[in-house]
Amino acid sequence: MVNIMIQWLLTGIVALVHPFYISVIEINHNAKEATVEISVRVFTTDIEKTLQKYTSAKIDVANPPDNNFLDKQISQYLSKNIKLRINGQPAVLNYIGHEIQKESVWSYFEITKVADMKKLEVDCTLLYDFETSQSNIIHIKNKGMDKSFKLDYPKSGAVFDF
Repeated sequence: MVNIMIQWLLTGIVALVHPFYISVIEINHNAKEATVEISVRVFTTDIEKTLQKYTSAKIDVANPPDNNFLDKQISQYLSKNIKLRINGQPAVLNYIGHEIQKESVWSYFEITKVADMKKLEVDCTLLYDFETSQSNIIHIKNKGMDKSFKLDYPKSGAVFDF
């Protein structure tokens, strides 16, 4: 019993001393609408600290003094660090907006005029400039298939064929 308690205590201490850094990117091809819908989830503190590196203005995701400024910062940063090629062609991510859910920020993008997605190439360096132990998990839904891939710093590329 004491041994189990010591293991739990040590696990808790290690978690405090060595936190994990992770984001989740969900990409869904909506064939009916001919769009690709993208959701990006990052921890609020991670995105705040990262965005703060690129501006002298105070970044407060939970209580932004200027929501339009915050949207612009999020859109620019994510678009710069998540690049997609669909069927060999570069794709333009159109920023829809963001929302806060507990300790995370969800950001939403859309790519229009994608009737068929046979190949998706992902180049993702999201939060690599914040933390070298960053991992980015990518989930893809297309043609009734679900595929996933994990990118650990410094790896940034993944290719999905359908």
